[in-house]
Amino acid sequence: MPKLRISAARGALVISQGDFMIERHIADAMNAAHWHDHIELNYLLEGQMTYLFNGRQEQVEAGRLVLFWAAIPHRTIAVAPNAPLVCLYLPLVDFLGLPIDRGVRQAIMQGRFFADARAYAADAILLPQWAEDWQFGDAAKRQLIVDEVKLRIRRFVLDAPIGDHSATRQSSALGASAAIRRAETLTDLIHARYSEPVSLPMLARLAGMHPATANTIFRNVLGISVNEYLTRYRLARAMQQLAETETSILQIAYDCGFGSSSRFYDIFKRRTGTTPRVFRSSLGRDGKTD
Repeated sequence: MPKLRISAARGALVISQGDFMIERHIADAMNAAHWHDHIELNYLLEGQMTYLFNGRQEQVEAGRLVLFWAAIPHRTIAVAPNAPLVCLYLPLVDFLGLPIDRGVRQAIMQGRFFADARAYAADAILLPQWAEDWQFGDAAKRQLIVDEVKLRIRRFVLDAPIGDHSATRQSSALGASAAIRRAETLTDLIHARYSEPVSLPMLARLAGMHPATANTIFRNVLGISVNEYLTRYRLARAMQQLAETETSILQIAYDCGFGSSSRFYDIFKRRTGTTPRVFRSSLGRDGKTD
């Protein structure tokens, strides 16, 4: 299983895709967006920070747990000084196996950024304790922590709001810089047209920009190219279909814009370290594999 470097800013935390991890550190801004195939939970003990996630700014406040699928490129762009942060990384396979609301799970995998509806006083004690016990505990204690985290996620999902967030998105966009608004336009186009044979020139034209300008803005905001984001988003949608449907792998390849099963297999293997068929089997789903 290939190793993943979780933080572009810290540069020290490296875990495998299938590994669970908890760590505590002082939050810092990232030089570029990154991604990894975990469900990530963040809990600020003090201060606040701002993520650029899925092309939008998301505020993280102390005392409120946040949850998102880290396969979507994300980056911290503003952080209060000396803000202690606990990060939890749950492998995607473990998350998909949780008995939680299907609508919430789909919203998470489609790029929604969730914050706890209300603060839980116990989190301020429990999460730092988890981080300490994970670092120094034995295998039995670590397994108990994983089980407790899964239960906490189930409680989180029970409280998760489902509905139209258009007003929130509008206010967030209005407060963003011009570059972030233009990057948001491009990400919205990708989300709407990822299944089509789109290209950078086509996306730039639809966004009313020159291709070079579009790519420069996108790199400055998210730290990756438009084409890289498109590939990553297509993979995210393909993984969702593999996990939740019995659609054939060939059909998923076309539905997610890869054009052929061979190209899909090649990109999936290089990016995840496994094949679509093995990934689906690991979730206990056989599906149609033609």
